[in-house]
Formats: sequence, C-alpha cells, structure tokens
Amino acid sequence: MSMTAAGVLFIVSLLVVLAVAYRYFGDYMYRVVVGGRHSVVERGIYKVLRVNPEGEQSWKAYAGSLLAFSAISLLFLYALLRLQSVLWPNPDFPGVTDHVAWNTAVSFVTNTNWQAYSGESTMTHLSQMAGLAVQNFVSASVGIAVAVAFVRGFARKRTNELGNFWVDLTRITLRILLPVAVVGAIVLIVGGVVQNFSGGHDVTTLTGGAQTLTGGPVASQEVIKELGTNGGGFMNANSAHPFENPTAWTNWVELFLILLIPVGMPRVFGRMVGQNRQGYAILAVMGILAIASIALTNGFELAHNGTVPQSVAAAMEGKEVRFGVSNSATFGAITTLTSTGAVNSFHDSYTALGGMMPMFNMMLGEVAPGGVGAGLYGMLVLAVITVFVAGLMVGRTPEYLGKKIGAREIKFASLYILITPLLVLTGVAAAMATSNHTTMLNVGPHGFSEVLYAFTSAANNNGSAFAGITVNTGWWDTALGLAMLLGRFLPIIMVLGLAGSLASQQPVPESKGTLPTHRPLFVSMLVGVTVIVVALTFLPALALGPLAEGL
Repeated sequence: MSMTAAGVLFIVSLLVVLAVAYRYFGDYMYRVVVGGRHSVVERGIYKVLRVNPEGEQSWKAYAGSLLAFSAISLLFLYALLRLQSVLWPNPDFPGVTDHVAWNTAVSFVTNTNWQAYSGESTMTHLSQMAGLAVQNFVSASVGIAVAVAFVRGFARKRTNELGNFWVDLTRITLRILLPVAVVGAIVLIVGGVVQNFSGGHDVTTLTGGAQTLTGGPVASQEVIKELGTNGGGFMNANSAHPFENPTAWTNWVELFLILLIPVGMPRVFGRMVGQNRQGYAILAVMGILAIASIALTNGFELAHNGTVPQSVAAAMEGKEVRFGVSNSATFGAITTLTSTGAVNSFHDSYTALGGMMPMFNMMLGEVAPGGVGAGLYGMLVLAVITVFVAGLMVGRTPEYLGKKIGAREIKFASLYILITPLLVLTGVAAAMATSNHTTMLNVGPHGFSEVLYAFTSAANNNGSAFAGITVNTGWWDTALGLAMLLGRFLPIIMVLGLAGSLASQQPVPESKGTLPTHRPLFVSMLVGVTVIVVALTFLPALALGPLAEGL
C-alpha cells in the first residue's frame, strides 16, 4: 500500500468511527450536563466545598467562581513545582525555577500545557500526578463547563441564571473525563504504552542521542493529555516517543481521543436548544474546515518540493519513520485544529506551506472542532458574528436561535474575536523589536515563523511548539505565560457575558425574514466568515513568515 493510500485509509476510518460516536457519546454528554440527580461522591464534594448544588448562578457569579478556582489552582501548582525537591516521591530532582514554574503553572491551568522543559528530567512523579495530570482534567472540564453555560444562554429565556459552575465542573470531571480516561489508558497500555513507577531518573543516552526512560505514569498521563486535548507529555519528545505512542495503531487511538469530545459537543448543543439540525450545521462547518486543513497539510508535505525531498519521494526530515509523512501531517493538522499541543513530528522541519497550516489552524481560533468546550463556544461566537453580518446585508435585526443580536451582544462577540490576535501580534512585535528574537534557530522568514508560532500557540492555548527556537528564558517564559493567561480567561469572560445577555431575552418567533441557521447557505457563510476574519487579521504576519519562505 502506498503512503498516500495508507494516509487516506487512516483518515477515512477515523471519520467513520467519529460519525458513530457523535450521536451516542454526544447524547451521553448531554444527559450528564442536564441531569438533575447527584451521586453520593458528588454530594460529598459539594458538602466539602459548601456549595448548594440546587442553586444557580448569574454569568458574573459563574465567571467569578471559575476565576477563583483557576487562581487557587495556579497558586497551588506554582508552589508544588517550586517545592518538589522536598516532597515525596522525588527522584532527586531540584525545585523548578521561578520563571519555569510560573510558565508551567499558567500553561496547565489554562489547558495549554506548553512545556518549556524536558518533562522526564524536570518534574517529579508527584508534580506530574498531583499537579500536571490533575490540571489536565479540571482545566479541560472548565472549557466544557463554559460551553455548556453558553448554550444555556441560547436555550433559556428571561433569566439571569446559567447553571452552577461547581456542579458542572464536578459532573464533567467525574462522569465524562474520568471514565473515558480509564478506558483509554487500558487501551493504550494494550497498545504498548508504558505504565510503571520504576526508575524515575533512569535516563540512558543511546547512540545518536536518542533517550529511553523507565519511570512515571506514562500511559495515564498520555490518555489524559489526549482526552483533554492537552499538549503536555511525560516525555520531551511527546507523541513521537515510542513509550508514549508506540505504533500507527496507537497513533490512531490518540487522534480519536483528541477528537471524541470536541466532535460530540455540537450534539450537546443541538439537544440543549431542542434542534438537532443546529448541531449538525455546526458540525458541518467544523468538518469542512478540518477536512480542508488536513488535505492541504498532507498535500504540502507529500508534494516534497526541493532537491533532497524529491530524491527520497517525501519531506521526511523531522518525521517519525514509524508513522510516515501522511500520518505525521494528519496528526499535526488535527492537534492544531483542536487545542492539543501533542506532536509526533517536528513542525519546524515541515515545508514552508506545510508549516503554515498548523499556524493557520490555531489562528482560526481552534474551532474545527477545537478544544474541549472551547471549540464549540468559539464556533458559536463566530455564528453570532455571521448572523450579524447577514442582518446588515438584508437590513434586518440579526437573530440566532430566536435571540436578537444587538449592540451589547455584538460587543461581547467582537471583543472575543479581537483578544487573541491582539495578544499574538503584540507578543511577536515585542520579541522582534528586542534582542529576544536572537533565540531563533533560523534567520529570515523561517525564524520569524518560529516566533509567530510560539505566540500563536500560547495565546490560543494550544501548547504545541514549532520548535527550533529557545523559549526557556525569563523573558520568554513570562511573556508566553501572560499570553496563555489572558488568551484563556479574557475570552471566557466575554463568552459568559454574551451568554448572560442572551439568557435574559425573550425569544422572538421565526418569520419569513428569519435566516435559517441550519441550511447549507448559513453553513457556507459561517465557513467564509471564519476564514475571512482570520485572513484579514493574520495575513500580513503570515506574509512575512511562511508565505514569504514558500514563495
């Protein structure tokens, strides 16, 4: 079987299984987030937290609880990393330096999981398990909770209540993420992923500089990483390491876990608003963007322009030979279409236009299908922008699912759209205007791409690295940490504010002039708005980096 045929079979089989999971797993998540009963364990957690599970919160109270929880998590994780040298179990690792601890704590609390360090030689078992792995769960739960609260804004009328953050967080963690993580971990162990606690600091350098490691809860952290669409890995080589991703089969499983929840979220949306066709429309937009990106990334990498790549029939530099070009390109596309920083190949070694695609995927806002929860609420914000544009075109007050999109709503949506580009472009400008850009491995357009990718990944809470650039300095750790922090919580505040504004409205009945938001016309408009908004914002930066290099 040729490399191209194997790549097509890989993608098609993945799509078929996800199509089945969309309905059944989506329905399961819907029952979790709307269910009224609380388990014994959940009631115990509410009692400890002194939370009334029957009480609901306004958008401001919901946001306040979310920010308070995240702030406490940030302080706890920072302290744990700084003090890990005196805590058990510790395989003789020193405490993490202040700027790396700050960057790492922010990274995992914001569900970014950017790693400016080598995981196997920096973090103790306690830091990996009680710190990083815990945040893999709860930071992902926060994203899903925000998406659910946002959908409640569409589904409810004349109320200021969006649910209870603590109930949503607890249910999502215990009933969705934890059960699937357990099953996924077992599957990966069967596939050859290592699960043990021996050794810890037993790193052996082999001929050619490759490393093996015996130690740490690799399988558990790997499945948590993929399920929460997180980027953090136990090994510095991430999913290119055979202990984390042994075969093409486990490569498929990891991508399935990455996509499972984001693909199922539109089903939750459709069920909650009482119109499954609305969920299918959102899924169609996500699917169109995702398939186009995967096809382009594969095309650019398989085209193998250049003398050396043509001589070997593929751009193999930086690729994992176990997976080949196509599966590596597909992995790179999917992990940047979602908010997953996992990598199984070296993005810095991609062709110029192939390396542009992961950047463009993140610049889209990671909405195809995006991160857990974040992909859905990002796409719904773009849907609000789309109906607003459509309303201006025909001279009608824009409406979405019976809710009017007025000045207040469009302000929240516009601020959401503007925050991430502002953070990315400001960060890139600051790096290039100072001596900090000297940490680039390359000069010219490719070096600029390394800087652009770093801030794009951080501000979009993706966590993947273009690589080739040294970012483990005080300036870079601080700057990228701020980009991750602001890039996570400022958009969330805008989403919850928009949800509160929508929930307070009385829905208006459909009329002949109402734009149907479940038909192909709206789907195509939403695809166009998503791409155009990105192109207008980031095209000048892309022109200085990957486009210039490609030309």
